[in-house]
Amino acid sequence: MNLSLKHWNTFGIDRNAQRIVCAENTPQLLKAWQTAVQNQQPVMILGEGSNVLFLEDFAGTIIINRIKGIDVSEEADAWLLHVGAGENWHKLVQFTLERGMPGLENLALIPGCAGSSPIQNIGAYGVELQRVCNYVDCVELSSGKLQRLLAQACRFGYRDSIFKHEYQDRYAITAVGLRLTKNWQPVLTYGELARLDPSTVTPQQVFDAVCHMRTSKLPDPKINGNAGSFFKNPVITSEQASILLAGFPNAPHYPQADGSVKLAAGWLIDQCQLKGVVVGGAAVHHLQALVLINAGQATSEDVVQLAHLVRQRVGEKFNVWLEPEVRFIGRSGEVNAVEAIA
Repeated sequence: MNLSLKHWNTFGIDRNAQRIVCAENTPQLLKAWQTAVQNQQPVMILGEGSNVLFLEDFAGTIIINRIKGIDVSEEADAWLLHVGAGENWHKLVQFTLERGMPGLENLALIPGCAGSSPIQNIGAYGVELQRVCNYVDCVELSSGKLQRLLAQACRFGYRDSIFKHEYQDRYAITAVGLRLTKNWQPVLTYGELARLDPSTVTPQQVFDAVCHMRTSKLPDPKINGNAGSFFKNPVITSEQASILLAGFPNAPHYPQADGSVKLAAGWLIDQCQLKGVVVGGAAVHHLQALVLINAGQATSEDVVQLAHLVRQRVGEKFNVWLEPEVRFIGRSGEVNAVEAIA
């Protein structure tokens, strides 16, 4: 069978899979995985398809993780949440705020499911998942053995974790444990948040400001298919940063704890006058250069060619070579995204 993946990826790219299974619990997920393996088929697990680009038809089974449930318990100084991997991330942020449990407000409107959040160590406006992650529950796909990884074992990095490396094809995430401290401290380092008064600001005001920034700059995937930020913000050495800032003193830059410097990929792309540039049905968004959109019947080839153009222009101007944040999926699984657009 050829089943369309168009509604299972926020880019709206029209590719097919041989089989699509929605798993509402761990046994269903395991059965679908093991059946595909027994049939010697490629198999892949998706949340909401918000961070993938299907390069071609998938020659096997796509499993949609819909394991739901939010359980809340309490310690003297924190709320503890156990969140099913299939829960929508933004609805989770709303759920916590409505119940007076702040800490996730900077991560509002990030597309995708809770189970995808540790894979990328999602982050926005100065907060990353690792700040609030307590543990990640996963299942070994070959044996069905359950495992709980404490946050320090997840090897969180910038848009990185153990789930992108040795755990990538062997384990499926079933739940995420979050710890939200009752001693709430606002993080107001980025964008419009810097205008808020830290002594009086409320979590709801931070949430509202984040939502405003995202909706005013970012396209709605229901209107223009996209996968959010297409490229990672590049991290360069302090020596590289000194050279770049000598030529471009206005470049936004954020010194990191290890001495490296993070740059703003969107700014770099914008300086190359790439907003609104079109390749086939794909385009650089006219308001947020970091987002590539499906402007109308885009093919995956259109998106790849556009990403190549963006990477080349930025590399030639700044000697900084962007890497996709989006996962590229080939016929039998994930492929190297940098190689695909180089």
